[in-house]
Amino acid sequence: MWSVTRPLLQECTLACYRLLSAMTQAVPPILSITPSRALVDEKFQVLVENLPPGCPVTLHSLHHSEDKDDWEAYGHYVSDHRGVVSVTEDLSFGGTYTGKEPMGLLWSMRPVPGSREGLRLRKINVCTPMLVNISVHSGHEDFRDRTPLASALAERWYMAPGVKRIDINKQGVQGTLFIPPGPGPFPTLLDMWGGGVGLLEYRSALLASRGYVSFSLDYLRSEHLSADVEFKYFETAFNIIRNHPQVIPDRVGILGISLGSMVAFNLTAYSTIIKPRCIVCISSNHYHPPGTTLKAGFKILSKHFHKAHFDENNYMSWRSFALDLIADPSNNVEVGRINCPMLLVNGCDDQNWPTVETAEEVSDALRHGSQTRGLGSTYGPRHPCLQAVY
Repeated sequence: MWSVTRPLLQECTLACYRLLSAMTQAVPPILSITPSRALVDEKFQVLVENLPPGCPVTLHSLHHSEDKDDWEAYGHYVSDHRGVVSVTEDLSFGGTYTGKEPMGLLWSMRPVPGSREGLRLRKINVCTPMLVNISVHSGHEDFRDRTPLASALAERWYMAPGVKRIDINKQGVQGTLFIPPGPGPFPTLLDMWGGGVGLLEYRSALLASRGYVSFSLDYLRSEHLSADVEFKYFETAFNIIRNHPQVIPDRVGILGISLGSMVAFNLTAYSTIIKPRCIVCISSNHYHPPGTTLKAGFKILSKHFHKAHFDENNYMSWRSFALDLIADPSNNVEVGRINCPMLLVNGCDDQNWPTVETAEEVSDALRHGSQTRGLGSTYGPRHPCLQAVY
């Protein structure tokens, strides 16, 4: 339906290239991005005008990350009878995405060819925008070798104007607090990322941009603590935000991803101090042997690494041995003790942890419990799911 034969494409490309060469001397193509400055979860419109009708072109996005890696996406388009390409309305015939994908130039980004392996696109400094250069090139093949016909810069922000970013180092607790603009008080989230990533702020910054106080907790620093002191670290963190003057005390929730979801389950089930309004667990994990610290729990886990499976790309999967671990109820948080609403967001093809099975076990435990709670589940592709939308 969307295919274009190569001989026809080459003929059109050559003809359009000649037309474009002539047109750029008179009325050059114009590429516009609307809005050019926006939050990362807001849609934009990319429009190219002043092209010859029926002209094959490639729209290309390029981002140089704070980790010094280049990421790109591109789509192949053909201009309409007016000489216009609208990424919002038109079909991409190929590239890193196909079909009508208004935000394909962002969500389909991948490392440029020749990049180092194992990369992850992330924002480190949320006080600056993610800069994306979008350009239009003639033709569908070898477009990188051609000078762009036109280009424009998009600013994608995690932190809206007026959001306050505050470093927290109080009562032994460390992290970053984000407060929305306005008088408040606001609903609030204790935000915990997974293991191995350190303190990330971009989710909390975006939550604050949408009206939530959010505290991104640096909880991996607690690994040297004993189990009871580690538990108190989280309770202290919860109290710090609950007692903040800009926070509605009885509307504090917990948001955890991967290892952070394990902490969320554990705290909500066993703490007499932490009583969240709700919890959201992404790539959920309820494995937490009783009386162990996070570090001790990981040591137990590491003893099973020799059972890990490696696929044809040499990617390691923990799924098989993790299933054996959670099959023993004594290794898991007693989620039946939790009496607040929960939302579980998991990847159906998660090879890091059996998140779907975790969700099923949580659902069964709540179904057979005596408390009345709400449970919602939704599923994405893999681990971790639910990063920024675009």
